[in-house]
Amino acid sequence: MFSRIGIIGAGAMGRGIAQLFATAGQQVWLHDTRPEAIEEALAFNRGLLERSVAKGRLTPEALEQTMARMQPAQHLAELSGCELVIEAIVEKLEIKQALFVELEGLVAADAVLATNTSSLSVTRIASACQRPERVAGFHFFNPVTLMKLVEVVRGERTESWVIDRLVALAEQAGHFAAITPDTPGFLVNHAGRAFGTEAQRIVSEGIATPEQVDRILRDGPGFKMGPFELFDLTGLDISHAVMESVHDQFYNDPRYTPSYLAAQRVAAGLLGRKTGQGYYRYQDGQQLRTPDAPVPEVIVERPFWLGNIDPELRARLQAVFDGCGARLEEGDEPSDAAICIITPLGEDASAAIERMGLPADRTLAYDLLSDFDKRRVLMRQPALDPALEAQAHRAFAADGVPVEVINDSPGFVSQRVVASIVNLGCEILQKGIATPDSLDRAIELALGYPRGPLAFAEHYGPLNVLDILQGMQACYGGEARYRPSPWLRRRVQLAVPLTTPDSRGR
Repeated sequence: MFSRIGIIGAGAMGRGIAQLFATAGQQVWLHDTRPEAIEEALAFNRGLLERSVAKGRLTPEALEQTMARMQPAQHLAELSGCELVIEAIVEKLEIKQALFVELEGLVAADAVLATNTSSLSVTRIASACQRPERVAGFHFFNPVTLMKLVEVVRGERTESWVIDRLVALAEQAGHFAAITPDTPGFLVNHAGRAFGTEAQRIVSEGIATPEQVDRILRDGPGFKMGPFELFDLTGLDISHAVMESVHDQFYNDPRYTPSYLAAQRVAAGLLGRKTGQGYYRYQDGQQLRTPDAPVPEVIVERPFWLGNIDPELRARLQAVFDGCGARLEEGDEPSDAAICIITPLGEDASAAIERMGLPADRTLAYDLLSDFDKRRVLMRQPALDPALEAQAHRAFAADGVPVEVINDSPGFVSQRVVASIVNLGCEILQKGIATPDSLDRAIELALGYPRGPLAFAEHYGPLNVLDILQGMQACYGGEARYRPSPWLRRRVQLAVPLTTPDSRGR
């Protein structure tokens, strides 16, 4: 374990790292080029600890002991005796490189140098050093003390003992350490590209509004926040810059393509809460939401035909339709009067209608990834009779559950986003960036997803996810953005769990 830890940068990340390790019993020295920043950081940390005392989570004695373990270092030379120095300064490669070169002249030859960078290459930072093998990434998430995850990033020349010591330190402080190689976005920022990027594409294609997407993803897969709420919270300028960075670093791989609409909103200053308007408007700091679309006040005159033989779904739909006097037909083919309901996976309604030979003017789709008891999602298509759409909306909402109606899309909303998350997670495993266990745990801890990528696949079925991806890729003319990861495809074909490694040992 490290007995003396130096931290450079007294901003939100630096002061959080200092508090984390001081609370865990480590002696910490905090340095910043601005002396007043050090004072402000220590005062801020004291305030947080005092709140813990007020809530009975910490004793006054423990508060003073923790504060005593956080010492100011007015000059960089005061960190010379530290066994570990963690840099948390501005995200500029040249500035970080210059700092690490200077640190090499101060600390012992076996001291570890770590960077809290979230977007820069650890290998490039270390390349300026005489001993790059002792340099590693140690990427925390804000707020540091609450986000129980740290990415321990192995540069191309980082030695294993450095990683082992950083992992032990993180675990001693109560954090889960996800070991990752030095790749764009590391683990979390890489895996997080699917959620918001695919949501932005959905909006850019006119399939649904940002509020619809957020409602569907909250009430279907169960995300705590929709992607557009999250953009507004973090600031679209920050999120879009990360999207562009990851996209560029992966040499324009279509999986990571950002939205041109987001770039325009950034240029317009529609950044979210901090500017008072983003994808939502804010009044006195409160988000203003648009109410759900009203249920059409129409009489349901037509019967319904369901192109799905699942008896449970049929029974649940009939129970709902009973509330408006509608009937669900039993035949293999729809009658001439029936409103047809189909349940495609990854396929848009138009393609499914053509494939099944159904009447386009009276056919619409229902998303099987909807949570039937929270929010049902219907999908129209250009040939649908608006009067029959209104009757379907009325029938599906007969028991009071909200109904969302979106435009035609391969994969609805939930299918597209969930399948993209699973696919990107599988690609991360294929690239050896994470292990199956660390992938899901890291994503749940850092991003707050209700499930990790592999758990999502298990919940909805890996074969269904593969079908969705293949359907989406076909509908978009073979677009590489939706190409299934070999990790996913092989394990579905072999009927083994997605957690199965490539080599099972001997």
